[in-house]
Amino acid sequence: MMPNLISGTAKSKAKAQATELLTLMGLEHRLSHRPAKLSGGEQQRVAIARSLANQPSLLLADEPTGNLDEQTSDMVFGNFVDLLRKRNVAALVATHNTDLAKRMDRIVQVRDHRLVTG
Repeated sequence: MMPNLISGTAKSKAKAQATELLTLMGLEHRLSHRPAKLSGGEQQRVAIARSLANQPSLLLADEPTGNLDEQTSDMVFGNFVDLLRKRNVAALVATHNTDLAKRMDRIVQVRDHRLVTG
């Protein structure tokens, strides 16, 4: 709720928005839990939901699943991409994980200090 409250959204609307985003991230059963009580994957999904709270048109994400194990990373990134598409948000995602990068619409790599599409 915090990003919405900080931007001046009414508390009831902020709560509804947070609930919707967290539900889309599969966290409806954890709505009342404190961050310390969430797993790493759940905390990452909350961070992704929080980044979309104020309905940005562009999201910049640097290794959004970099601190997660492979299985959790795969699941969280899938939720992330689904949510971006549902909300029509463009994203620039920096990652070293080529499997995750392949899920994006376009891949640009840096090779020898140059941008390379492919």
